[in-house]
Amino acid sequence: MRRILFPLLLALLCACASTAPTPEAATTPAAVPAAAETAPASTDSSRWETDIQAFEREDAVVRRRPGSIVFVGSSSIRYWQSLDTDFPGVAIINRGFGGSRVYDSLYYADRIVTPYQPRAVVFYAGDNDLSEGRTPVQVRDDFAAFVERVRAAAPQARIGFISIKPSPSRAALLPQVREANALVRAYAQQAKGVDYLDVYTPMMQASGAPRPELFLEDALHMNRGGYEIWTDVVGAWLRTI
Repeated sequence: MRRILFPLLLALLCACASTAPTPEAATTPAAVPAAAETAPASTDSSRWETDIQAFEREDAVVRRRPGSIVFVGSSSIRYWQSLDTDFPGVAIINRGFGGSRVYDSLYYADRIVTPYQPRAVVFYAGDNDLSEGRTPVQVRDDFAAFVERVRAAAPQARIGFISIKPSPSRAALLPQVREANALVRAYAQQAKGVDYLDVYTPMMQASGAPRPELFLEDALHMNRGGYEIWTDVVGAWLRTI
């Protein structure tokens, strides 16, 4: 009887062992879900290359003017078509491009700012950055990097940061706009030759909402009324430099 039971018991144990999962099988990559990867926020500035090359073609025809005032930044600068008449007697170079961000002007500074050896730089950007998800701290840090880039080539240039405007179409971003403006203002207060130019305050109603009459139908870009405020603020600054 023992001769029969022993082989049967041995066969049963072998069958159980062959179906049990091994430690290796329980921890194979296929058994563990892959961790989700978050792509970093895009900071690709190459899409503006055509605009920058157009500026450089202008430079080949029009002599660069040392001691000029360079206005650089996003579409609010690009659409400021009355610069020459708003600031008569001032040599102005407009280098506003598209819907650019702060770091786009940083990226191209060596091609559209420093070659002119400007006496001063008027800078506007930031609302596009915030709209795309960048933080107020990143806006401040990118502007500080822009200042360092310009200073390396034009150490005497004064730099004015036009505060991020309160556009009605981006009213949901106003808390981030206020924070970014406050961070840049604090940076400018301790940075040599850098000034914060406040257009945010006069563009707001007493109720704390943007003044819609200062904007075009898109509620994003300014009409002449908006630019008159900018002219007053920037003009007062230019008279001090």
